[in-house]
Amino acid sequence: MNPKVDQYIALGCGRCPLYETPECKVHAWTEVLEQVRGVLLETDLTEELKWGAPCYTYQGANVLMMAALKNRVTVGFFKGVLLKDPGKALVAAGANSHHERQLRYTEVDQVAAQADLLRAYVAEAIEIEQKGLKVEKPTQAREPIPEELQAKFVEDPALKSAFEALTPGRQRGYILHFSQPKQAKTRTSRIEKLIPKIMAGKGFHDR
Repeated sequence: MNPKVDQYIALGCGRCPLYETPECKVHAWTEVLEQVRGVLLETDLTEELKWGAPCYTYQGANVLMMAALKNRVTVGFFKGVLLKDPGKALVAAGANSHHERQLRYTEVDQVAAQADLLRAYVAEAIEIEQKGLKVEKPTQAREPIPEELQAKFVEDPALKSAFEALTPGRQRGYILHFSQPKQAKTRTSRIEKLIPKIMAGKGFHDR
């Protein structure tokens, strides 16, 4: 048991002005947090406090976090997408979440009923770390390059080289900006205006 987690449950996360007040959302879930914590402490994970919330690690690697939200307690597995999820209980942390998968609790009885499932997921998560498995980053489909920009590349190969040297995120930022206007004349104007920035290796939002 890490005393910092004791303090988290007793006082709150400390990330907002409600710290040490009855209104802190942590206090609304004290019993559920303690129940989940009890199960996690039975595993081979090490209890720590990171980013203001209990974090459970295995040989230094972050495995999962326990957190109190406004309407639930979550147990978020950092590499949850790799878990087999036999209980079909894991949910994505958010619409754009690729890696993390969560178990969500709103009642103490719910934690007790799923204790064995939680232990099984922790055991599998530890095995993932032991094997050194990594989560592959999602490949993003590249936005089509507008014809006007392609024409500029033909006129000026140095511009093409400078553009291709940019990070994928910066390339995408330019392509989206250049593709927005409906008229070709406006698209060409945008491109010509930003050529110096591209040649300088800067992104659309860089100064």
